[in-house]
Amino acid sequence: MYVAVKGGERAILNSYRMLDDYRRGDREVPELSLDQIREQMPLAVSRVMAEGSLYDPQLASLALKQAAGDVIEAVFLLRAYRTTLSRYGYTQPIDTGRMRLQRRISSTFKDVPGGQILGPTYDYTQRLLDFSLLAQREADALPAGEDALDSAMPRVTDLLAQDDLIDAEPVPEGDPEPFDLTRQPLDFPASRAARLQNLARADEGFLLSMGYSTQRGYGNTHPFAAEIRYGALEVEMHIEELGFAVTVGEIEVTECQMVSQFAGNAEEGPKFTRGYGLTFGYGERKSMSMALVDRALKAADLGERADSPANDHEFVLYHSDNVEASGFVQHLKLPHYVDFQANLELLRRMRAERSAPGAAQNELMDEAVSS
Repeated sequence: MYVAVKGGERAILNSYRMLDDYRRGDREVPELSLDQIREQMPLAVSRVMAEGSLYDPQLASLALKQAAGDVIEAVFLLRAYRTTLSRYGYTQPIDTGRMRLQRRISSTFKDVPGGQILGPTYDYTQRLLDFSLLAQREADALPAGEDALDSAMPRVTDLLAQDDLIDAEPVPEGDPEPFDLTRQPLDFPASRAARLQNLARADEGFLLSMGYSTQRGYGNTHPFAAEIRYGALEVEMHIEELGFAVTVGEIEVTECQMVSQFAGNAEEGPKFTRGYGLTFGYGERKSMSMALVDRALKAADLGERADSPANDHEFVLYHSDNVEASGFVQHLKLPHYVDFQANLELLRRMRAERSAPGAAQNELMDEAVSS
């Protein structure tokens, strides 16, 4: 389909070298190390891990360095590498109630059991440029002997469930094997497990705009952030030979549970319904957006109006993946010479046919005047 360009391979190889030079920048400036990216750009690393569907801060840092800071390109690199890895089995479901917390807040109860833990957050900063960072100022270290956090921190949604004020989410009968989006094609109507997997690695910006649209009237929800948690969790895997689960590592995650009012229907009375978000690393905005969209996608199941973009399963799930979206948009940079020439020829023929009747009519009028 495409016209071969003489010397194209040489040009491509040269572009690789130019890209390396562009990424490295001024040689007088020390090269950025992976440790610096991992330790000093943790939010970017978290996003790449979440959307790349692979928890590995070192590899996410490498992807960011290779991509020259382009987060979507870094996600693409990590996702591609992930497909080459062998799968040895499934880990046990993580229990976020056992999270070693660094941050835990609720906008629904002021005196939530266990207390509010602000932790690291930009929420209360003034969004003013800190010019002292130009002088490479070191941040103040936390004081030693920080108070231990209360281990008794029940989820807010569990408190609501005790009074039957929120929809239940029981384990399906028979506890079937969960849907695996990486091995099974997405089909509709999509189960909630499939939807959550799709949203967990969806583009943060897309989810943010979809979640925002539900708050601007294109949806049926009036959400409250019941609880947002960020911290570390042990990951366990059941070993058949041993007959019990062993800890294979530790990951950091961010969890968000949104609650929205539900007026009830013929089967259920009024109660709160929930939207759920969970991401690798520290990704509060992503987990909140995910929770908003998860709730919006429940509208039809609850008998609510489902005529907004965020309620449309196919629209949301098919267009939320930044790797696929980026590839589809950027493929327009590839040669389309034959396609364009076909369109150009068609356009010229249509213009000729459009002008032909007018030209014939003018000739007849000229003949009538001369006679």
